Amino acid sequence: MQFLISVIDDSTESATGTEMAAIDAFNDRLRADGHWVFAGGLAAPDTATVLDNRGGRAIVTDGPFLESKEYLGGFWVIEAADREAALAIAAAGSEACHRRVEMRPFLG
Repeated sequence: MQFLISVIDDSTESATGTEMAAIDAFNDRLRADGHWVFAGGLAAPDTATVLDNRGGRAIVTDGPFLESKEYLGGFWVIEAADREAALAIAAAGSEACHRRVEMRPFLG
């Protein structure tokens, strides 16, 4: 099963050097244990562009689609045998990045 682990952040500051080292070590463990699919950090919300093309003409708006104190700072896509295994991986990811995370399974 594949899961999305979203990193919840409340600051546009980059991770500290210590946090980055812990994230790199966590990523290395994901690869070594066969859980790695893909991961990435995201730029600050003010760099976002929202597009809405539901009416036949694309409307483009600068900035995030939602004003919030928290935002998606990055993510991991992992492979895990089941929900319990994914929860353990998500908990380790939260510890590594020193932020809250949300875990959700992919459909199908």
